[in-house]
Amino acid sequence: MNFVKRAGMSLGARKSKTAALLAIFVVLCTLLLGGFLLQAAAARQEADAQRVIGVDVTVRHKGLTPALADELGTSDVVNRYNPRLAVRAAARGLAPLTSDAPQPGGEAGEPDQGPLAVNGVRDAGLLLPFSYGSTKITAGRGIGPEDAGRDIALIERRLADRNDLAVGDTIRVLSADGEHPMPLKVVGIFQDPTRDPASWTPPHALPGNTLYVPVATAQQLGTGTVGEAVYRIGSPDRAEHLHAEAERLLGENGFDFRVNDKAYQDQVRPIQQVGVFAGLIVRVIALAGALILGLVVTLQIRERRTELGVLLAMGERKWKLIGQHAVEVAAVALPAVAVAALAGQLAGQSVGDALLGPHDDKPSARHGAPDTGAVAAPTVRVEPGTVGKVAGVGLGICMASTVVPGIGILRLHPRSILTDSE
Repeated sequence: MNFVKRAGMSLGARKSKTAALLAIFVVLCTLLLGGFLLQAAAARQEADAQRVIGVDVTVRHKGLTPALADELGTSDVVNRYNPRLAVRAAARGLAPLTSDAPQPGGEAGEPDQGPLAVNGVRDAGLLLPFSYGSTKITAGRGIGPEDAGRDIALIERRLADRNDLAVGDTIRVLSADGEHPMPLKVVGIFQDPTRDPASWTPPHALPGNTLYVPVATAQQLGTGTVGEAVYRIGSPDRAEHLHAEAERLLGENGFDFRVNDKAYQDQVRPIQQVGVFAGLIVRVIALAGALILGLVVTLQIRERRTELGVLLAMGERKWKLIGQHAVEVAAVALPAVAVAALAGQLAGQSVGDALLGPHDDKPSARHGAPDTGAVAAPTVRVEPGTVGKVAGVGLGICMASTVVPGIGILRLHPRSILTDSE
């Protein structure tokens, strides 16, 4: 009789033991699938975290121009970047804020030539006050890369209240020398928590007189170098590559290069640890499964010594007996994989949310890192490739758990087996 057909008949005749073997395999395959799903979900969430959170690198250099900042921003390791160009501007038809305290010397003093502190930016979301969450946009929106070349402004709430301005209104500013008037459309209003100084302060130093505009607009209002540029990269190990690019553009000396990876460490490292833990689970389960099934098969071989002796006496080859046991175990493993896939589809997302879900608390803000927000929990998907991995590992366990104990079959002799059974 064909040993495959004989394996099917054996499974049908030993229903209780087949059911027990199936239960063992369902548990093993479910745990294996959970480990693989957790690994894949952690990898997806880590990629999202690197894109959303990333690592902020601040570059300062006396000769850093907007063109050099843009060139450095084209590096393949940079996800977002923001140069900041500070200039002074005067106002037309706009009343800047002034200090309530008298100017030292007892005189009120003349209005500052450039009472407005204008900051040219490319991506306002990377400015530290906005990134930390201390400064918030209360109306409208911020300035992004898509606003390059537009004459727009993001103004402080106190300046807006004094001049009765709202989003959509137009203000007019002049370059510090008063020769270049420019209308700016207000696209957003932000609130700076910094209080006005109690002592006299020049108008341009008052927090309420701060404006943010695109870099090109700031260049039209005045000349100057970029005070600093912030570059967001995916992970700390990419900072070395960016540093080499900065050296190539700015020279080896004379620039400040600071890496702020606290937010990355707070939120990405735990995700990586979950992925490592999931990989460890897969290895431990595979090893434990092979040992457990090997023990089960060994016990079955001992229980079926008489059956094996009869088959050997009838001329059956020993390798076919080993093959029969392998087929029996594999026939139980395949439906177990299907059951595990169904269980993963039903419960995988809830387990992923529990282990990789977003956290309400923001450790990055507590430890002095930018508040970048929590990374959303990834979608846990049971894909054919993942099921294929489980099936492959399961079949590997089948081979290991049958071939190794099956070595004992090679040492069996039908006469001694039948003699012992009498």
